[in-house]
This record gives sequence, C-alpha cells and structure tokens, in this order.
Amino acid sequence: MLLFDEKKLAALLSEVKVIAVIGAVDKPGRAVDMVGRYLIESGYKVIPVHPKRQDVWGLKTYKSILDIPMAIDLIDVFRAPEFCQNHAEECLKLSSHPKVFWMQQGIQSPAARELLSAKNITVIEDRCIMVDHKRLIGK
Repeated sequence: MLLFDEKKLAALLSEVKVIAVIGAVDKPGRAVDMVGRYLIESGYKVIPVHPKRQDVWGLKTYKSILDIPMAIDLIDVFRAPEFCQNHAEECLKLSSHPKVFWMQQGIQSPAARELLSAKNITVIEDRCIMVDHKRLIGK
C-alpha cells in the first residue's frame, strides 16, 4: 500500500466533484452500495459503471467509463485486481484524464499503478474512499 500525506489526500477529496464507480451495484449490504450511497449523500456527482446493470442508485448507469460523456475527476474501482489493468488502460483512452484512480480496500494492481503514475494520475490502492472521506472531511 502506498502511503499518502493526509493533507494531500484531504485536498484531493475536496477538489473532486465527479466520481465514476466501476463495479457499481445497489444491493443492500454490499460495500460498493454503502460507499456509492455515501458519496452521493456527501454531494459528489456519482456515475455508476456496470456492464449489465441499469439505473444503479436510480442514476444513469454506463457500461464503461469510455461511454461517460463528461470529464471524470476520480475513478473508484470495485473490481478484482486482475481487472484493474484493463480499467487503467481505459482510463488513459479518456479525452480528459481523471486526477485519481482509486482501488478500494483489498484491491491492488502494480500494473495499473505503473501505467497511470507515468501519466501523473494519482493512484490509491487498498483504501476505502468512504473511510478516508469520513476521517478527513466528514459529512
């Protein structure tokens, strides 16, 4: 796990407005559901991404981040580590790169980190965005 300066992390979370959640599912009790709802309640524009589901959290859901018609500030990944490199490659195909590629708690990908860090995209691994947001910014 990479360690981040807490002030830098708080500043990043304050700057971010649009968050794409890859692996979005609105099943009660699932971590992605709790985190997605928390981010919405915290005032972020959340864009669910799932290849098969529609209207996650009552929001328009996209099959891929490449289908999202606006700039994304942060990509929050709820997928197994073996899928992260592909998502990182998609991220680099966006016309406007996000500031942050965040892999949730338990998820790490050296390949994704290497690809994105080379393009000055902040990569966060194995951390829960909800836990960090609550601790650093609060509601």
